[in-house]
Amino acid sequence: MGRPREPRPAKLFVSVLFAKERVLEEGLRDLQSLFGEIDWMSKRLPFDWTDYYAEEMGHTLYRHFLTFSRLVPMETLPDVKERTNHLEERHALGDGKRQLNIDPGYVCLEHVVLATTKGYSHRPYLRKGIYADLTLIYRNRSFQPLEWTYPDYRNEETIELFNEIRRAYHERLKRSEGNLWSNR
Repeated sequence: MGRPREPRPAKLFVSVLFAKERVLEEGLRDLQSLFGEIDWMSKRLPFDWTDYYAEEMGHTLYRHFLTFSRLVPMETLPDVKERTNHLEERHALGDGKRQLNIDPGYVCLEHVVLATTKGYSHRPYLRKGIYADLTLIYRNRSFQPLEWTYPDYRNEETIELFNEIRRAYHERLKRSEGNLWSNR
């Protein structure tokens, strides 16, 4: 019989979509005040995978992925999503159109999970109206997309970014735990 035990804390990340650098800078300050020091940020990436956000945010959008130095319990993901939703509202224009789209998730040794408000067959309910979206799984020494993984998360550049995040997270766990079994 397996014995329940608490999982290791996960590496919190957010994807931030934006059109204006000024708004991004304000959002980054707010994210740090909520979740602590940003310890890694991707280069600015063009976001041209879909026009889903164009009417609300404009046609020329960019993205940064970023992580925080503090590790978080996985079960806090709904609270994180609730806070990022409030940040989006706070930075919205008077007509309610968002200037930032902030999608949080976590990286652990086994997978990448996004938080979403939209339920679906592969998205188990967590709480507070938030679902877990299993986006990438770690197999054969790299993250792998699943049949439902969004196109922007299944491309090679994004997968390599998440492999990089996982490597840094794994090294941190090894430093704090000594010898660590890892999923290979």
